[in-house]
Amino acid sequence: MIADMDSRLPLSTLLSQALVAFTIELDNEFERLMPHRTTKTVPTGGLPKAPWLVSMVMWSRFLRFIRRDGISVRELRELAQVSPKELGMWLRRMAHWWGYVTVESAGAGGRAKRPHSEIVVRPTSAGQKAREIWRALFPVIEARWRDRFGDADVGRLRQALGAIVEQIDADLPDYLPILKYGLFTKDADYRKRSGEAASVVSQLTLPALLSKVLLAFAIAFEDESKVSLAICANVLRVAGDGAARIRDLPRLAGVSKEAVAMAVGFLEKRGYASVELESPGARIKVLTLNSKGRHAKDVYQNLVWDIEERWGGRFGKEAVASLRDALEQVVGKPTTTGSPLFAGLEPYPDGWRASLPRPLGLPHYPMVLHRGGWPDGS
Repeated sequence: MIADMDSRLPLSTLLSQALVAFTIELDNEFERLMPHRTTKTVPTGGLPKAPWLVSMVMWSRFLRFIRRDGISVRELRELAQVSPKELGMWLRRMAHWWGYVTVESAGAGGRAKRPHSEIVVRPTSAGQKAREIWRALFPVIEARWRDRFGDADVGRLRQALGAIVEQIDADLPDYLPILKYGLFTKDADYRKRSGEAASVVSQLTLPALLSKVLLAFAIAFEDESKVSLAICANVLRVAGDGAARIRDLPRLAGVSKEAVAMAVGFLEKRGYASVELESPGARIKVLTLNSKGRHAKDVYQNLVWDIEERWGGRFGKEAVASLRDALEQVVGKPTTTGSPLFAGLEPYPDGWRASLPRPLGLPHYPMVLHRGGWPDGS
């Protein structure tokens, strides 16, 4: 199914932009309420050891499972659905770099060098405060969306997302995984969903519903594409047929320069594109897609629509059409002036996003990186 990509957004883009917008709006509010530190600010809230500021993604993927009295690494790994190696990496970040948890040997009180079944993870006082703020913010932001878009439209969106989630036979996480090498979303096969899991769909947050449907889409896409959906949607899409200035790509795609650098490095290393100086003696670098890169871009532009059409057979044409209609009401046109999503994305004057150049639009796929989980790779 070939569609006019200029007049209609793919379903994956609609899902992505709604999810990214909700996440950034919640992140901005969390930044205002939570004592924290960043590279751009002194510690806030009068805490000399304030935790490092991270995205809502860290709550959804890890911190929400860590109870006040602690949780074993074995149980945390099961709930977060990550490998022992990946969990060990994130525990080091959350404990030693960011200050949200402690990692201790059960009954010994000493810090452990590596996670195993006898290790207990507990929130620090800052981590517990962060958990309380995060938990309370989800209904606050959804209430703002209901005021902004209309209670009926948000209700229809939740219902349409739930109708798809109820039919997904895998137990997908409540937020997208951290992107792997090549910025691939797909990591491992997710376990089959139990009947009990199906019964709690109505209790999921709006970003959890968006995430599960988007992750199912990304898995389907990456089963057939040699280039990740993140790279295709955010870099190949805006690269053009000629030479594109690399410094322009972040603002065009709505993602960070670090995310673009990772994508460009993959494309160059795997033979999809070349990176050269714009002219002899110039300092500006340009990205030029070769025939392999242009083919990958064509695959993306056709495959996203093919998957949506197939989903009509898998989930029901009416269910997919209802989801598209509900998302289009919320997302609008993919520009800062055409999308009502931007009404909630103005950062607070002292927020770290206030110092960044305003993007030309939201990402066409979340760039969730190891740098704190920000949905645009910041």
